[in-house]
Amino acid sequence: MTPGTVRIERAPDGVWVIARDDAPSVLDDAAGIDVAVLEVLGGHLSWSVLADHPVPVGVLDDVASAQNWVWAVFGEEVALAVAAGSGRDVTVEPARPRVAAGARRLAYAHWAARWWPASTIDAIPPLDEGLLNGEIATLVEECDLLVDGDDAVVPTGPALADRPGRADDYALAAGAAAATLPSTLVLARGTTGSDWRRYPPGLVDASERAVSWEVVRAAGNTTVRVSVVAAPGLSEPVPAHVRPHALIGTASGTADVALQLSGDAWSGESAAPPGSESGVSVDVHLPGFGVNGHADDGGPEARERVRALVHRRLRRAAETAPDDGPDAPLLAEIAAAVSDSDF
Repeated sequence: MTPGTVRIERAPDGVWVIARDDAPSVLDDAAGIDVAVLEVLGGHLSWSVLADHPVPVGVLDDVASAQNWVWAVFGEEVALAVAAGSGRDVTVEPARPRVAAGARRLAYAHWAARWWPASTIDAIPPLDEGLLNGEIATLVEECDLLVDGDDAVVPTGPALADRPGRADDYALAAGAAAATLPSTLVLARGTTGSDWRRYPPGLVDASERAVSWEVVRAAGNTTVRVSVVAAPGLSEPVPAHVRPHALIGTASGTADVALQLSGDAWSGESAAPPGSESGVSVDVHLPGFGVNGHADDGGPEARERVRALVHRRLRRAAETAPDDGPDAPLLAEIAAAVSDSDF
């Protein structure tokens, strides 16, 4: 397949797929944290926010409805091939480049509402929810050829306080899990990150240093203590059904600990499962939410690439020169870049 072309083929379940090689789609087993998805008339479009290529993957479950916009986003040649049910490689040439660019921008805005890695530890400020929702509503109007007004509604997480803390304030929270008494023996301790796919946005700091744990022995009992830095600005009360848990694991057993919010951190402790003396794994999750496994889609390397992207976009947003390109910063990113000096 050459640059600027897509392959049109029919999937086993009857949907039509318009895709480049190895590009993510809604048909994948698990969503990657870099995948921006837009629900459109007759199907879905998806992009990787880490990729430079602007051509999306189209998954069409209603070809008749999708033909209202396929020509605008992919070009007339692609629209004709889809209508003919032709499985072949076709050149992409959007008939409405501004519509195609707007769809990608709208998908990115939806992605930012879910995956933006706000972190006090890593100095990534959160996005202003009002600004982001307002821009999504504007982009929905600009993309009315593809979407309807329902896509202007963005699911919201727990309410955030107006002012986040500073990175320096979290040094202790990101270190030892808890103060240790002189009579307590520390058997093991560590610091790690968490899989962002395992809980809703707005609950947990996105840093790889946000989760700390220690295995301690005192009075004949071995205990695991866990502390997780809360998302920037998170404040109580948080409803019980969205409070995260920590799944503590060893080669010989597991323990699931409900975490409680106190100040700027979630914390909890449990009797240590067998083998904890050598160290444990900690999986922060909301029971019944998200995915399990597929580490390649949401592991530390993928999360670091997303952080690098966000830092680049914030630096770009902080520039004073006008920027009206298709990948120009969102209004919420510009506001976050301005607030970064106080973060």
